[in-house]
Amino acid sequence: MMREVRSIPLLTGACRHPQAMTIRGGTFRPVDFHAVAMLLLHPEEGPILFDTGYDPAFLQATARFPEALYRWVTPVSLPPGADAASQCRALGHDPAEVRHVVLSHFHGDHIAGLHAFPNAIVHCARAGLDDLGRRNRLGATRRGLLPSLLPDDLLQRARFFEDAPRMALPGDFAPFDRGADILGDGSLLAVDLPGHCPGHWGLALRDAKWGPHMLVADAAWSLEAIRRNRPPPALATAWLGNTARSRATLDALHRLAIRNPDLRLTPCHCPERAAEIGVAQP
Repeated sequence: MMREVRSIPLLTGACRHPQAMTIRGGTFRPVDFHAVAMLLLHPEEGPILFDTGYDPAFLQATARFPEALYRWVTPVSLPPGADAASQCRALGHDPAEVRHVVLSHFHGDHIAGLHAFPNAIVHCARAGLDDLGRRNRLGATRRGLLPSLLPDDLLQRARFFEDAPRMALPGDFAPFDRGADILGDGSLLAVDLPGHCPGHWGLALRDAKWGPHMLVADAAWSLEAIRRNRPPPALATAWLGNTARSRATLDALHRLAIRNPDLRLTPCHCPERAAEIGVAQP
C-alpha cells in the first residue's frame, strides 16, 4: 500500500503556443498553456515540490540571445506572486524548509524556481542532466533547456531516479507496473515516461483527496490528448525528443485512462486542470 500524501496544485504562469503543436488536429491559433507545479504535503517529510514552474529567474535567463529565442517562440506571462516559492509562503510553507524537490525533466518551465528552494534534495533523472551538460547555449536553447537556472551545488544535492530502489505499482496504475521509490517509504514513485525529452519522468502517488494520482508532466499537454490518444505532430515531438517513444508513452496513458477512468491524471500544461485550479481553493 502506498503512503498517502496531499496534493495542492500551483498555477505558476503560462506560455502562449499554437494548439496544433500540442495535439494532432488542433488549431493554429495561439492558446494559453499554464504551468502547473504541485505542492505535496507528506506526513513526515513536510512540503515537497513536483516541478517548480515559471519564475522571475526564467525571465532573467531568457533576456538575451540565444536564450531569448525560447521566450520568443513561447511568450510567457507570470503575474506577481505566481511563482512557486511565493505561493508556498502564502500557504504557510517557508521555501527554505522544503526538503525535497522532484523534477520531471530539465526544461526551463519546470526548473525555473529551483533556486528558491536552496535546502532541498533534488530528485531527478541522471539521463536528463547528462543530456543538458552535453549542449552549448544555442543547442540547449533549441531543446528548451536553460543551464543557467541550475544551482551551482546541484550535483551535491541530486538524487537520481535511476539509482532509487524499484517498487511494484498498485494495479490502479496498469499498464505502468513499476516505479522508483524516491523517498524509500512507498509514498512517491517516479515513473519513466520516455519520449518528450531525455530523462522525462512522472510521479505516481496516493492522494488524500483524489486517490490514485499520476502527475504526467509533459508526456501529454492535455487530458484531451490522453483521452483521444492524439499526440502532437511529429515535427514537435522530434524537435524536443523522440517521436516513437513519446507516442508509445501517450498510448500507455490512454490505456490507463480507459482501464481506470477514476484515476486522476495531471498533465503540467492541461487547460482543464488549470481551469479547475483557477476556481478551486487549496
